[in-house]
Amino acid sequence: MSQQYRITLLPGDGIGPEIMAVAVRVLKTVGEKFALNFEFKEALIGGAAIDATGEPLPAATLETCKQSDAVLLAAIGGYKWDSLPRHLRPETGLLGLRSGLQLFANLRPATILPQLIDASTLKREVVEGVDIMVVRELTGGIYFGQPRGIFTTETGEKRGVNTMAYTESEIDRIGRVAFETAQKRSKRLCSVDKANVLEVSQFWRDRMIALSAEYPDVELTHLYVDNAAMQLVRAPKQFDTIVTSNLFGDILSDAAAMLTGSIGMLPSASLGASNPGVYEPVHGSAPDIAGQDKANPLAQVLSAAMMLRYSFDQAEAAMQIEQAVLKVLDQGYRTGDIMSEGKTLVGCQAIGDEIVAAL
Repeated sequence: MSQQYRITLLPGDGIGPEIMAVAVRVLKTVGEKFALNFEFKEALIGGAAIDATGEPLPAATLETCKQSDAVLLAAIGGYKWDSLPRHLRPETGLLGLRSGLQLFANLRPATILPQLIDASTLKREVVEGVDIMVVRELTGGIYFGQPRGIFTTETGEKRGVNTMAYTESEIDRIGRVAFETAQKRSKRLCSVDKANVLEVSQFWRDRMIALSAEYPDVELTHLYVDNAAMQLVRAPKQFDTIVTSNLFGDILSDAAAMLTGSIGMLPSASLGASNPGVYEPVHGSAPDIAGQDKANPLAQVLSAAMMLRYSFDQAEAAMQIEQAVLKVLDQGYRTGDIMSEGKTLVGCQAIGDEIVAAL
């Protein structure tokens, strides 16, 4: 008997529709193999939503997402909408989606695939064997703290304000996700903060230390964010699981991503306590190559695999997608962003064809 899953598709902007089409084909193929029936419903977000409705996250889109079992997002944004007021920009729609679904935990893996070691800008001996999971708090911190804005002081001078704030419960829930993630990996967790100058970071560190008593099998260490950034480039293999706040996680997860050679290869998952998770590649919408069949869809495909594993508990189906991606890379197929000498350059649709064939 087949299992039923409702998936909201958010293709978004730029290369989003192209890479989403590949992921849907892959999901349909693996669904046939494992008797998984996917009901897809497409909705608007980002620039596409602004053009159609005047807002980056229409209420109908959020409601559709809430009614689904998982959300697969491609990419949002582009030069076209950069001059809009802050509340109307595509990125505001993404923040609204995370907040509306209460997605407080962002899981960002950065794993070096053997086939792409030489695509990294770092030396082979530095990155070979890197396997890092960044756990980023997603709905608190400076991106959501109040007060915020640009104000005029009593002297007539303008002043910009953002507030970095965390409650005990916000820190504890992301901390538990991180400790439990570390338990499933090599039982090493590094908490990144700026406790030497920020009171909110000292509070963060205090709560992580208190939580560690509940996870005696996990080794907890701490790094200041500036040192962590340096260590990610200097000796990335020292890390396994990293947990950090919204702002620091936004920066460090992109730094970790580039260890792999291309941000176009990396998936992510944004999870909450009960609402559907959102799965998306970590790269942007790449408007400069949109519609040219040049996009790398592999991160979108791997995001779909993460969805199968984390939201649907279909680990075998997820693993087959991941193995198909590795097989295609073994066969030498590459999109432009990961192209190297002696490999075969193909487009977005063609590499999708190869993944489907491998499955």
